[in-house]
Amino acid sequence: MINPISSSDAEPPKLKIYFLPNLLTAGNLFCGFVALTKIVEADIAAGDYGPIKVALGFILLACIFDLFDGRVARMGGQDSPFGREFDSLADLISFGAAPAFLVHRIVLKDAFGPEYTELGWFIASVYLICGAFRLARFNCLSAINLPGAGKDFLGFPIPSAAGLVASLTLFIIKLNENERTLGHWRYLPAVVLVFLSAMMVSQVRYPSFKSLGLRSTTTFLKVISGALFLGLLLVLREKIIYYVLPLFFTGYLLYGFVRPHLSRAWRREIEEDDDGDSEAAAS
Repeated sequence: MINPISSSDAEPPKLKIYFLPNLLTAGNLFCGFVALTKIVEADIAAGDYGPIKVALGFILLACIFDLFDGRVARMGGQDSPFGREFDSLADLISFGAAPAFLVHRIVLKDAFGPEYTELGWFIASVYLICGAFRLARFNCLSAINLPGAGKDFLGFPIPSAAGLVASLTLFIIKLNENERTLGHWRYLPAVVLVFLSAMMVSQVRYPSFKSLGLRSTTTFLKVISGALFLGLLLVLREKIIYYVLPLFFTGYLLYGFVRPHLSRAWRREIEEDDDGDSEAAAS
């Protein structure tokens, strides 16, 4: 009689690491690292905000990498625990450490005088810690398939928080470019940073728009709107970056408060595409 193979003799499960999604995540992490190096290089005392603008550009570029890595994984059926953990580690650098260090360097470092420099570090660290909690909670909810990691985000997403801080700081630098100082707006990023810290660990829900993909279908009006937006992006590139991006991220932040008061039909129109065909194909 042949003995059955024991569990100890079975081949151990292999760790699946998919190339393209994790390559995009690595691009996100690279952008975060470059942003940190540029923040260090900036001579804030001399009013040299050139490296800061480059750092802000890399943080926003990291947002683009983060936007696509998960979608590429889901479209290819390549979502994996490794990708989820790697994505969170990259997000903590690009959207946690980089924005916190940025606001500390240009605002909080000298905001409370030489006797209370530790207070500036503390405020910046609150954002980083809340971002880490936000990412850890998301991973736990994903692992046990609880609400908060599906169609809705529980708490304000950390990439959007970083995008708001970066685009708002870029807007302030643009407003005060000739004065070589942030002027009376200098404390606004710090206030926003503290507020976003609370929002990331809050119970406010935000749509994830995960249904958007290459297989998604939509209405004719949304296609026209998207085409017009891309046209504006090409024609008004600089104005889009400096003026529209802060409004975009602020609108997404405020939408979480308005969303519970909208009718189900309005929410479906804003958040969902007609992805029934893709769902049927996937099943």
